[in-house]
Amino acid sequence: MADLPKTTLSRYGGWLPSSRRVHERFIQKHVDLAGQRPKGRAPLHIPAVEEFERAIKSDQEMVDLFHQIFLQASPENKIKSLDTLLFSLDHILPYPPKFHIAKDKDGNVIGEPIGVPVYLLFDLLSNTGAAYDLFRKPAFNTALKALLDSWGKYLQTDDSNRSLTDKEGGWFSPIGLASLEAHERGVFNSTYVCPDPNAVNRGYRSWDEFFTREVQPEARPVHFPEKEDLVHSACESTVYRIEHHVKQHDQFWLKSQKYSLYNMLGSKEEYSKPFVGGTIYQAFLSPQDYHRWRAPVSGKIVRADILPGTYYAVVPDDGAEKDDPDLKHHDPHGALIRSQAWITQAAARAIIYIENPFIGLVGFIGVGMAEVSTCDITVRLHQEVEVGQEIGMFHFGGSSHTLIFGPEVKVEFADTIILDQHVKVNSIIAQVSKQPFSASS
Repeated sequence: MADLPKTTLSRYGGWLPSSRRVHERFIQKHVDLAGQRPKGRAPLHIPAVEEFERAIKSDQEMVDLFHQIFLQASPENKIKSLDTLLFSLDHILPYPPKFHIAKDKDGNVIGEPIGVPVYLLFDLLSNTGAAYDLFRKPAFNTALKALLDSWGKYLQTDDSNRSLTDKEGGWFSPIGLASLEAHERGVFNSTYVCPDPNAVNRGYRSWDEFFTREVQPEARPVHFPEKEDLVHSACESTVYRIEHHVKQHDQFWLKSQKYSLYNMLGSKEEYSKPFVGGTIYQAFLSPQDYHRWRAPVSGKIVRADILPGTYYAVVPDDGAEKDDPDLKHHDPHGALIRSQAWITQAAARAIIYIENPFIGLVGFIGVGMAEVSTCDITVRLHQEVEVGQEIGMFHFGGSSHTLIFGPEVKVEFADTIILDQHVKVNSIIAQVSKQPFSASS
């Protein structure tokens, strides 16, 4: 991995609340609600959760692994049983994501967006050896996908825009707007396309319409589109990692997560061979970010595939490292964010290849993280695209993405590409030059 200078921006922004008080109160609220559910009354759960429970409990191995998860989870974990997890899901899935309001130790009202609420329930559970086994099982992910798909359908309904208000907990409240406009994203109405700028909800008919909102062209211009040696940011995102000389096959574990092109790109040699010895750039999106993908270069679409995968599986670790900018050393929260290199080969993802006349083949992977169960490709095979043109989008949560370059080009990243730095979509992130190279796997 390249050594990148660090900034003070949050590494977990939008995924974990920066306020531990908000985080704790959100979890405790759902634990309390789960404890208040009447016992023995049928049906115990909403239909999607009931179906998920049935799938889990019909498989003894999954039941046993869940039991081990609760035994292995950090003492900080408040979700102590499968029943508590299921009842908590009952209180999340009928509603859109919103802000959670709490009070600090001095009684001041504080609030943060909970854009990925299901992830917060699974966070500490996932950072266990048993979860590593369970959350990679195809049967588990089939059941989980059905659960998340049901929520995704709700988030496309008119009822799902109920959190798009200026009231407490709303995305257009003063606290909500401040979050949406943070990291120099820009004034909301001047940055994004609003169907009705004067309405409180800006005219968005559903949560998904708000989440997949389009950006105004003048807010994210494409500079020097005629220069084919420039690479533009495909996503509005925070820089996670740059790695050179990537291998076709590599091993991973704990802090030694490596990119394995063969696994990332669909387990076929013809898919990965053109990139062996090349460069990978990875950055992740927060729930507050713009979630459509833009072409990083001009060229022809020569591959466009969706691959199934995991949703909450992570590489278990011993917590945050000493130099983590947000969490204390060994804090067990946030393993999903620390596992981003690994999830590029494990999570549900979209893969697009663009053939550029100067650079050659450029790979894009849109990685669905947590409840982001839908990667939506909006271009077709053999279509010609211009740099900055939309090529797809994420739905329903946060996510990650990578750009992959072949060994025949040298990729020089801009001085602004700094670890944990927020980068706007369409901004110039790198310049490419030709170089002699002999690839080896």
